Amino acid sequence: MVSPRLARRTVGFVDEYCEAYRHLFADVRSYECFKYLHVGLMSELKRKSLPAIAKLVGLPDSQRLHHFVTSAQWSTQDLKNRRLHLIQALVGKRRMVLIIDETGDRKKGQATDYVAKQYIGNIGKTANGIVSVNAYGVIDNITYPLLFKLFKPKSRLQVGDAYRTKIHLAVEIINTLQQWGFEFELVLADSFYGESSAFISVLQQFKWPFIVAIRSNHGVWLPPGQRVRYNRFRAFEQPLAHHAPEKRFIREIIFGKRRARRYFQITKGTVANAQADSWYIMTDIPDDLLKLPLLYSLRNWIEYGFKQVKSELGWADFRVTDYVSIERWWELILSVYLMISLHTQHFGWQALPPPGAAPSEAIHFPFERHRHWQTEVNWKSTLNNLRLIIEPFVCYQCLKSWLDIFDIPGLHRGLYRLMNCMHQFRASPFARAANVA
Repeated sequence: MVSPRLARRTVGFVDEYCEAYRHLFADVRSYECFKYLHVGLMSELKRKSLPAIAKLVGLPDSQRLHHFVTSAQWSTQDLKNRRLHLIQALVGKRRMVLIIDETGDRKKGQATDYVAKQYIGNIGKTANGIVSVNAYGVIDNITYPLLFKLFKPKSRLQVGDAYRTKIHLAVEIINTLQQWGFEFELVLADSFYGESSAFISVLQQFKWPFIVAIRSNHGVWLPPGQRVRYNRFRAFEQPLAHHAPEKRFIREIIFGKRRARRYFQITKGTVANAQADSWYIMTDIPDDLLKLPLLYSLRNWIEYGFKQVKSELGWADFRVTDYVSIERWWELILSVYLMISLHTQHFGWQALPPPGAAPSEAIHFPFERHRHWQTEVNWKSTLNNLRLIIEPFVCYQCLKSWLDIFDIPGLHRGLYRLMNCMHQFRASPFARAANVA
């Protein structure tokens, strides 16, 4: 009996992370494509097309990757379940902040499933495009991708489809996360969800605290004889990324008697002014009012971060038209997203000993001495550092065809040696625990 061949190596930390999904792929070629796509999607390619990724990882053409995304025998649901299981195992009993948001991208024509003229939040207007509702968790300012659901416009429903509003999709996501056993210390969402009684009701059902935006004309039922009261404004400092803190003001709006559900107005400007640029939030948490805008501002920062993730990993770069393939593409991107997030929180500069070796066998490799190495603990800096680690592998794939023509033994040996050094950059103990889970 002939033993199946082993999957080709890519880069140490990618191989180690992908090993957690190895059992989901029946044949080694599919598993290799899974790893190649992780390298390609996290690379510096501006447009993450399958031909560009194939060239980057040294494949002769993109047919293998295209087959993997569109036709290969593997389950998107199983991949999603495994990813959620890893997050659950890694997070443990810690409670996350849950962000519910929608994202859309322009798409030309009508050939792609569920593309229609609709509101695209990213550009702030109606355009031809595709929209999804997304949920992601946050711990220590690091995001972990959870679930997404595609919004299917009425005009593009297919046989067997049932129309679901974006609110229905968000509620379905929350129910699924609760069934998985996730717990959240806070839920954040914009006014589209804040104005929905169905959305708020499911949060209250699971006793998940929330801060949501509401419209300025938000309506609240008042018993006869009660009135609306406006407390005085209080100043606070709003931290801003790459800018000095900005002075803002907040006041509570009380509809009749103060209840568990509270309402606040937040304004910009140097002085308290009810007519200034304002936004409104609703919450059921009893914290001091000066903490509320700081908590809610996390949503805006995370929303910006998710847009950056989309841009860096190629969320909208799929070149397939059927939703089954699109869903696979998005799920692969969330897997890459998670791989980077795992390294962000517990990023190790020292190579770890191989599995089974004694801790004393760890060898220090001075990865951080690279001139472009970034020491900031955030998702983008981690991605940039991981891109440095995959550079020798990518460089070798680019030069391999020339080395087949011009045999330069010293260059061969040097590149292999450099790639072996990069293999020593292994996942942190936190990420390695995922492979055991």
